[in-house]
Amino acid sequence: MALKATIHKVRLQLADMDRNIYGDHELTIARHPSETDERMLMRVLAYALNVPADNEKGDLVLAKSLWDVDEPDLWQVDLTGQVIHWIEVGQPDDRRLAKASSRAEKVTVYSYIASTPIWWAALVGKLNRAPKVEVWSIDPDVSQALGKMVARTMAWQITIQDGTVWVSDTVNTVEITPKLLKARDEREYN
Repeated sequence: MALKATIHKVRLQLADMDRNIYGDHELTIARHPSETDERMLMRVLAYALNVPADNEKGDLVLAKSLWDVDEPDLWQVDLTGQVIHWIEVGQPDDRRLAKASSRAEKVTVYSYIASTPIWWAALVGKLNRAPKVEVWSIDPDVSQALGKMVARTMAWQITIQDGTVWVSDTVNTVEITPKLLKARDEREYN
């Protein structure tokens, strides 16, 4: 008998002072049986870091990456079906990122695993011709602390200012400073 997904609910109060985005968001997450708490909450963090100011180009949604290899962890798709933003959590290989680049206007990766330096050293040369890809590293100790904040129902306050993210619930606060490993080539889009 196959294991079923576990449903988690997250209520986010977001104050992103860097992008001037404020609002409340309700997320329902179907956590795949093979997904860790840490990875699931990294998807929530990626949502908070990338939620658009409006839904003019579609909503940012949690996709079915663990169920469907043709989908990322999160994505923003407009009404015509064009993928605006493809977001991966973890350590995707260069072939997956090339595929994502061919489908989306922009691609963002958040790596949070202790082996990120090894993964990045093997990948960096392969992404030189990937102007749409942006790669961030999250300290593994911080992502593990975030993973400990899991509950079936969560209420988080997320504040983002000067590149630093504070995630708080009723008991804990985790400070996260994502490190940019590779920026998108913005000249491609101007």
